[in-house]
This record gives sequence, C-alpha cells and structure tokens, in this order.
Amino acid sequence: MNQYDLNLILNPNLSAEQVQIEKDYIENTLRGNGAEITNLDDLGNRRLAYAVDKDREGYYLMYTIRAGGNPEQTIAAPLRLRDNVRRILVVKDRPEWKTKKA
Repeated sequence: MNQYDLNLILNPNLSAEQVQIEKDYIENTLRGNGAEITNLDDLGNRRLAYAVDKDREGYYLMYTIRAGGNPEQTIAAPLRLRDNVRRILVVKDRPEWKTKKA
C-alpha cells in the first residue's frame, strides 16, 4: 500500500451539517475501497486562484491516505460524481520530495 494525498475542494456555501455529510460520504468511500485514512486537514473556506462554478472560494479538505491499486480510478472517480465536490487531486507521496538537498 502506498501513501497518497487526497485533496478536495467542496462548494463553499455548504452548511456545517452538509459538510459533515460530505465528509462521512468521503470516508465511507475511502474505507469501502480498502483505503486507510491517516490524517485529515480541514482547512475550511479559502480563496481560489480562479473562479470555479462562479465561486471565488472553496471548502478545502486534505486527506492523507494509504491505498493500494489505482486510487484515481477507485476513489476519485466516484467522488467526482458528487454535486458538492468541485475539484479532486490525488498525489502519490514520495519520500525523496521531503528530503532537503544541501
């Protein structure tokens, strides 16, 4: 199993209950596909570099997960079908990126 960063941008106009519903759905999707959540950074509403669906802000969720196979197909594809999910990015975590070169 490899480690991945799963970054999502949700609709910024969601209520707290709607955000919790989306987070529960995301976590159920991850666990249903055999992924393990190691960390969640809930950054809340942040300004976007450009408008997405006429919104200048987005609600950011950044997961660190351990998953096997291809999470782009098994995890990100079903999440893209959600109405409140604006953007998804799956990045494989590489240890050499974190080492500092002198």
